[in-house]
Formats: sequence, structure tokens, C-alpha cells
Amino acid sequence: MNNKFDALKDDDSGDHDQNEENSTQKDGEKEKTERDKSQGSSKRKVEQFWRFYSHMVRPGDLTGHSDFHLFKEGIKPMWEDDANKNGGKWIIRLRKGLASRCWENLILAMLGEQFMVGEEICGAVVSVRFQEDIISIWNKTASDQATTARIRDTLRRVLNLPPNTIMEYKTHTDSIKMAWEEFHGLVNSSGR
Repeated sequence: MNNKFDALKDDDSGDHDQNEENSTQKDGEKEKTERDKSQGSSKRKVEQFWRFYSHMVRPGDLTGHSDFHLFKEGIKPMWEDDANKNGGKWIIRLRKGLASRCWENLILAMLGEQFMVGEEICGAVVSVRFQEDIISIWNKTASDQATTARIRDTLRRVLNLPPNTIMEYKTHTDSIKMAWEEFHGLVNSSGR
């Protein structure tokens, strides 16, 4: 039976209250089973990921200029990707020594679906630089201010950031524009 009203259609016994109660109980059990499956699936995803992650070099152990990208299957870590082109990213600059812990907390929050924004999260990047490290989380829809605010607040919570931490949101359109302008500045200054 799909809903509690299906029980009433086929029942001529006059005992509708009992059937409605049984159907409601079955619906509740079905919802609990679906919720348990979802939680079990998330747990399996995290465990499966952890098997691979435990063998990887941590961002804090890298030297020089390096980037790690973790994106959903089918999404490329490029502004031009269909999933990213209307989106943006939250950017957090970290002092040296914090990248490994923050990266781990971020990716576990993503896998555990702690952001609660549906399919809005595309992926994350950690960039190891000489003076600082940068973490960013990419989302699909830059124009959805409520969603970007929820991502910001969750990011602040899962990374346990102090209240004065500067967080910058940049749309991919702005990033492309800045890259284009920088490229043209370089081309013009080199005489090409």
C-alpha cells in the first residue's frame, strides 16, 4: 500500500480506524528503514573513502606549490564545467600548519552530507603555498544567497574557525574575468 488512504478503498469491514493505524505504522517503519539505509550508505561511503585517504600524503606534508582536488564523480575542477559554471567558491586562507586538519574535517563533512544543501556542493580544493595554505569549497549556484550562507556557516562550524576568520566568496564568472584580465595584462606588457 502506497499511503494510508489505499487501505480505506479495499476495506468493507467498517474497521477503518484500525486499517489507518496499521498503514500509518507501516509508513513510519518504511520511513525509518529508508532513513537507516541512507545513514548506512553514508557510513559506507565514509569508510570506503577512509581506506584510500589513510594512505595519502597530507597537505601539510607537501612542500612547494601543490593542489588537491576532491570533486563529485562527473564534475571536473574547472570553472567551465557545466556543474560549476554558474557557481562559486568559499575561500579561506590558513596559516601554515592548519591545512591537514582543516582539509580532513572539510572532506569528512562533505562525505557525511553535513552541509545540508542537497546537490549544491561540487567539490573542494586545498592549495599548498609557500606563505599560506588555501581551502575552498565549490558550489553550483552563486546567485542562491541562502545556500551560500548556509555553506559558509557550516564551513565555519566544521573547521572550527574563530569568528574573526576572513572568508571570501568568489563567483566563477569573476574568477574567469580576473584570469582573462591578468592574461591580457601579461600579453600586453610582454609586447605580444
